[in-house]
Amino acid sequence: MANSSRILELTILEREYRINCPEGAEEKLREAARYLNDKMAEIKNAGAATGKVLGTDRIAVIAALNIANQLHELQAEQAETRTSLATIDALVDEALEQDMQLEL
Repeated sequence: MANSSRILELTILEREYRINCPEGAEEKLREAARYLNDKMAEIKNAGAATGKVLGTDRIAVIAALNIANQLHELQAEQAETRTSLATIDALVDEALEQDMQLEL
């Protein structure tokens, strides 16, 4: 059976969007929309504070680039963490192996 979906109405930067959403993912999509709205509002307000009026398209691209950069940074941190965990795992295995040999 195909996954059902529903239409969500979301507001991002004072504009209404109707988005098709898989059933059960509504709250996650709402959270993502709130996050995007907050980031876009920050960019809009920062531009206004410097006297610049930025178009919605430009604000969206800047927000997308900032979010993509955050994602890449998190992915790099995750890769580092995996490497560190693999090193620790190898050290623990080695220590356990040495401990077992001492017991024999």
